[in-house]
Amino acid sequence: MFDPSYMRRCACQEPVIDEDGRPQKDANGKLKMRKIGASCPKLEEKDHGTWHLYFELEPGEGGKRQRVRRGGFAKKTDAQRKAKELYDAATAGTDVLSDETCGAFFLRWIKAKKSLARTTRHGYQEHLDNYLVPHLGHIKRRDLKVRHLDLMYNAIERENAERILHRLRVTELQEARDEAHRAWVKTAGYAKREERRPYRQAFLEANMALREGRRGLRKVTSPATMHRVNDTLSSALTWGIKREQAFAKNWSQLVELPSVTRPKPIVWTPERVEHWKRTGEKPGPVMVWTPKLTGEFLDFVKDDWLYELWHSFIFLGPRRGEMAAVPWREVSIDALWLRISQQIVEVAYQLYGETPKAESVRTVSLSLESADNLVSFRTKQEQKRQEWGAAYVETGRVWTHENGEALHPDWISRRFTRLVELSGLPPVRLHDLRHLAATLSLLAGNDIKVVQEKLGHSSRQITSDTYTSVLPEMMRAEAESVISVVPREVPYKVHTPLEIPETTWQGDLAVFFAHGARQAGEDWSVGAQIGPDSDLLGLVSLAGRGQDDAANAAVKWMRDHCTSNELELVRIENFNDQYQGDQRQEFALLRFTIARTETPSIAGWDTSHPAPLRRNNRQRRARSRAA
Repeated sequence: MFDPSYMRRCACQEPVIDEDGRPQKDANGKLKMRKIGASCPKLEEKDHGTWHLYFELEPGEGGKRQRVRRGGFAKKTDAQRKAKELYDAATAGTDVLSDETCGAFFLRWIKAKKSLARTTRHGYQEHLDNYLVPHLGHIKRRDLKVRHLDLMYNAIERENAERILHRLRVTELQEARDEAHRAWVKTAGYAKREERRPYRQAFLEANMALREGRRGLRKVTSPATMHRVNDTLSSALTWGIKREQAFAKNWSQLVELPSVTRPKPIVWTPERVEHWKRTGEKPGPVMVWTPKLTGEFLDFVKDDWLYELWHSFIFLGPRRGEMAAVPWREVSIDALWLRISQQIVEVAYQLYGETPKAESVRTVSLSLESADNLVSFRTKQEQKRQEWGAAYVETGRVWTHENGEALHPDWISRRFTRLVELSGLPPVRLHDLRHLAATLSLLAGNDIKVVQEKLGHSSRQITSDTYTSVLPEMMRAEAESVISVVPREVPYKVHTPLEIPETTWQGDLAVFFAHGARQAGEDWSVGAQIGPDSDLLGLVSLAGRGQDDAANAAVKWMRDHCTSNELELVRIENFNDQYQGDQRQEFALLRFTIARTETPSIAGWDTSHPAPLRRNNRQRRARSRAA
């Protein structure tokens, strides 16, 4: 039964009196004092003392009494409200009598989480050591509220301001050190030893000042890190609520933190590459090569020991830890698949083998070129095994150093970064190749679900939001496809009817261009040609205002021709954006792909047997292995 008691008490004191009515003194001669408590006559005054509450809960084990006491309330209504809150929390299962601190609770929580992955546990432990325990560890678990979290994040932001100032001071000291070093080096050509000595001394003093200034330099806590710390706290509070009703609410869900914007992948277009070459500025933290730049990189690393690994990163999109762990037993050259069921994780540069998340365990299909690359790399490994002899390290893994040692994931990243620098190509990170693999797959026309399975994501939404970029080719194709579905009535006059000679057809497809040029005023002529120097296949003219009208007239001309000759207009590509400056007002260029409606039938083909091409490639790979 909930029957709380309330009383007002104060901290007033009076001397301790002995039996004879004389004040008692301690060993130092000072008067002994005692608290008056509820008998203080000043309590009759309105603002003297504070309110305290007391009530009993149901007896505990062995009939032990459980008493709840709280005090320090300015008003009786505050004490009544707190008593009701404590009683409701106790009824719900919260241990309101516990004196456990948040620090002790966090340590108990991390020990109880037996199923955490090694990297996740390491991240949680860093958050506890660097943020949660220092800021919240002294607070009693039962007293934790959202205001304590606000104070913690405010303190982190104040520390950030101090760290930023510290970094600015270090930058100034480094510039001073570099300037002193340059001044010292300049004297090498003309000054005597005695004259150079002051410059050398100035450099040594600047270098010592820099070393002293770097002491205690710490990384600034970014908003993204704050969100991760809050996620760790949320996990701990949720565990405490579900397991033992340790908290009234998950206070971390009520905290307002600085917003975090996920960096969007940016494509290295020619304009961005040119700007990077001039200034060295990278447009964003996540960059993606175009297919042309990708081909240039593969050509550059063709003779590198790990060429086949870089090829696999680009076209298969794995994580570096997954590729470092792939064993040969999980690869089938004949069936063209590679199974990712292990990963190497790094914690404080120490390597550990782990099983990936369930959705990351997957089988990746290999192209014929990828399979041939694996055969080639296994051949190179066998040659190195013979060269190294007994010193060769047998790991059973696909990707290794030349002596057979396993690859460290961080070494793979550093090696890739170095190769990109040597190639002179615009910089991308190794992890950015996952974005590239996803983007190339979408450019090839694959469904987002296929890309999701390839990358090992739990949902297609993650793949769509995180690992896809829009290449210029995809943007142009989309723009042209949208325009092509809306017919435009641009009148034109036929001067030479369109005739497609049989030599233009490649099977059932014909590809040719429509080139428009301004003649005089607003008059345009549009001719159909196989190439820039070939004969005209047809010619029309129109009165138009610019490129768009010329392009629309060319599209209408081709549609009319296909309709009257029972042909199909398969694809329209607009290359008007290739013209620069004033040329945009004078020329237009489109490419058309047309198909015959009568196509060969599949009747007579036996689809139950593998194609001869697959058997030939399999035989070729078998001969390569035998060699």
